[in-house]
Amino acid sequence: MKLTVRYGMLVKERAETIVLGLFDAPRITPVLKRFDKALGGEISRLIKSGDFRPRLNKTFLLPTYGLLPTKRLLLIGLGKENEFTLDKVRQVSGTALKTVQGFGIKGVTSQLYPLKDSVEQVSRAMAEGAVLGLYRFDRFKHLEPDEAKEVKSLTIVVEDKARLGGAKVGARRGQLIAEAACQARDLVNLPGSEATPSMIANEAKKLGRRSGIKVRVLSADTMKRLGMNGVLGVGRGSAQPPKFVILEYGKRRPGQDTVVLVGKGVTFDSGGISIKPSQDMDKMKYDMAGAGTVLSAFRVFARLRPKAHLVGLLPCVENMPSGKAMKPGDIISCMGGKTVEVANTDAEGRLILADALAYTKRYKPTAVVDIATLTGACVVALGRMAMGMMGNNEELRKRVREAGDAAHERVWELPLWDEYGEAIKSTIADVKNIGDGSAGTITGAKFLEKFVDKTPWVHLDIAGVAWNDKDAPYIPKGASGTGVRLLVELIMNWKKFPATAKRGKK
Repeated sequence: MKLTVRYGMLVKERAETIVLGLFDAPRITPVLKRFDKALGGEISRLIKSGDFRPRLNKTFLLPTYGLLPTKRLLLIGLGKENEFTLDKVRQVSGTALKTVQGFGIKGVTSQLYPLKDSVEQVSRAMAEGAVLGLYRFDRFKHLEPDEAKEVKSLTIVVEDKARLGGAKVGARRGQLIAEAACQARDLVNLPGSEATPSMIANEAKKLGRRSGIKVRVLSADTMKRLGMNGVLGVGRGSAQPPKFVILEYGKRRPGQDTVVLVGKGVTFDSGGISIKPSQDMDKMKYDMAGAGTVLSAFRVFARLRPKAHLVGLLPCVENMPSGKAMKPGDIISCMGGKTVEVANTDAEGRLILADALAYTKRYKPTAVVDIATLTGACVVALGRMAMGMMGNNEELRKRVREAGDAAHERVWELPLWDEYGEAIKSTIADVKNIGDGSAGTITGAKFLEKFVDKTPWVHLDIAGVAWNDKDAPYIPKGASGTGVRLLVELIMNWKKFPATAKRGKK
């Protein structure tokens, strides 16, 4: 979709459709007053009669009958003015674009929604909502003509020329970030037979060739030499070879922080020998959402050029049962030498993340953030509304929380008290890969904690938010792409990490 921001007077725009937002119990803004007057008070009559109540995301398509240069208006409810936020800007933007798409309208012009936040933030939220809302995954569908409707252009009109520059910057950034999130959705929506570890590695290599980001893919022999028996063990039962992908943006310079982002990449999770029930196993293609999130975030970093040294680690495997597969009761030695009793082969994500977290130490990072669809227990605890956040450093947890709030990809903190570690003690190895069935999200994080030592670290469990079972205004059914905007927000606003924050409370 072509996105344009320009200066003008909305009521004079020659457009296929103009989107006009109205608050519930609306005050008559200058923009609304001009449209209402041109239409002989028709908008006022619609509201007074109750035919259109401008509640959040409610729409009404209104022909203009030649009274305006535009053919039609799409009225959209903004809800109560004192409750209107940047995320509601995303919502109404996504709803408006999906609505006109349903009518087969190809070109849309919109006002810059009235909000007191900076114009750059508002236009960015509008662009994000529009791009995310229009997303469809139809690669494998033969669409009927009425299903193949596509909005080809969105023009945002700014009536205050002094705000034009900020609006353009925000819209460009929002479009770039949203397109990256849509690329993450594509990867996660692909069937496991296509989105294999090799395919993820190849996508990373393509990014490297286009962007200058340094990309390396470790071979199985190299992983064996490094002692990455978590990755190798989980991948042992599959015909698809495991891949360990390393992305590196920039170089470490004096006085500059190094941040490592780790994404779980189980491209299909059958559970291995501890095989999952068949119901909903088809969704286990989304177990690589963490890797897709980190890879897509690096697409943004390549364009926006943050002032940081960034490393992305994507351990990618397929977890399958076979005669070669890892067995319950096996003991493996992960990178760094810690031994793990594999009590359940369906607790595999933490095994590959253990190797990746141990690998981060060679970069002497300032901070590490891992993102993973780690536990079904997180869905039980937090539902589909929030990521579970755990970590060993208050400053880093605070930054992640603030980034999540800004992106409306929210996190909720769970404790990492030492007592939770009792559940994963093993009598025959250093640690066990699963607990006693209680506090599963926390015991999963306690397992990971053993591989990060004292490095400031945050673990994000996205099992509940990586996949949507129903449509939302800008998040469709299927892969959500959630996490990309949070990571971009975190890194693009990164400030030098204080030395005093190196060792924080749990």
